[in-house]
Amino acid sequence: MASPETAAAPQPSLGERLRQRQAVLVHRSTVLRERLARHGQALGPLWQGADSARRGWRWVRAHPWVPALVAGWLLVRRPRRLWAAALLGWRGWRWWRRYGVALARWLALLRAQGAGR
Repeated sequence: MASPETAAAPQPSLGERLRQRQAVLVHRSTVLRERLARHGQALGPLWQGADSARRGWRWVRAHPWVPALVAGWLLVRRPRRLWAAALLGWRGWRWWRRYGVALARWLALLRAQGAGR
């Protein structure tokens, strides 16, 4: 048998239940957004470094004569350093050609595992 308290309490309408559900979801969304912002702060220096590198690359692409001038200066003043830099670039390029695809797959796997948590 129903108690007098439950019999007297009216059931909320569908509109009221939807408003309550919306309020719960908005609150949850706010909490998750704040949590994401806190976690994202740790990546701030990384993003700043990436932005800086990107700006530098754009500048070099807009001013290609500067690296050519530096290479020419090195060729005249310090030919060994120019050859050493060229050799280092060549080794880096070969390393990237050899291991770049495997590294990209590994990073994608790590991202997928991190997203599954």
